[in-house]
Amino acid sequence: MELVVFDLDGTLLDRNQTLSPFTLETLDALSERGILYTIATGRTHLAARKCLTQHHFEHWMIFKNGVEWWHPLKQQYRHQTSLKRDSVDFALSHFSLNGVTPFVFCVASDGSHKVYHPPIKAHLSNLIANELGQHEELSLHPIREMKNDDVVTNLSALGSEGQASSIVLSLNGINEIKAYCGGGVYNKDVFWIDIHHQNACKGSAISALKNELGANKIIAFGDGDNDLSMFEYADEFFVPNNATMRIKSHATKVIGHHNDDGVAHFLRDYFQL
Repeated sequence: MELVVFDLDGTLLDRNQTLSPFTLETLDALSERGILYTIATGRTHLAARKCLTQHHFEHWMIFKNGVEWWHPLKQQYRHQTSLKRDSVDFALSHFSLNGVTPFVFCVASDGSHKVYHPPIKAHLSNLIANELGQHEELSLHPIREMKNDDVVTNLSALGSEGQASSIVLSLNGINEIKAYCGGGVYNKDVFWIDIHHQNACKGSAISALKNELGANKIIAFGDGDNDLSMFEYADEFFVPNNATMRIKSHATKVIGHHNDDGVAHFLRDYFQL
């Protein structure tokens, strides 16, 4: 029994950050055939929700590169790892040096979700703050209000390519930190930065999910650096044509462009849907 796993941005979603009608029909066909499938994305489960409202996913979904799990039917949340406060402070100092405002995602002692941030320095940070402010399931606070018993799951930010690369180079592998960056999918000048515990990754998360669901094979789709850990655990790893040559070099096969329903067309042929 296969478990099919999709990255979102640059892979399953089109340039409008939506699931196209053809992709929706293909997912329905997978469901009718009883084929297991889910999402493994760098987005939070809240940020991904608006992209996925037109289809009813049935199994645990992987968010924040393996940190968060969300079950859409049971409406249950769980997280796999957390960062120590000294690691968070270390990361915050490097964001500040690069002129980028980070957003610190936490689970409070009462189970509520809170996001803390230093003073906002740039337009891109305002975009994040405005988007986060639309979610009733979390609250946004100044960094000075962060409590010692808040559990830090991850940090996220937006910046230029240079800022993102500099932060990742200075943080990755230090003080239990795993750092990723990427971008250019929807705006060539906007790059995302994600920080979380080094023990979390998409690959280990989908491997654990495979065991929970009783699957015996993983078929994964992705286009970015944060998808390469899935290559390590997947039996087959397919990469859309819009990915970089570095990511393509790891692929079982390069498939169609994400904005041309590349994943859906491939699935139709692969499973004879």
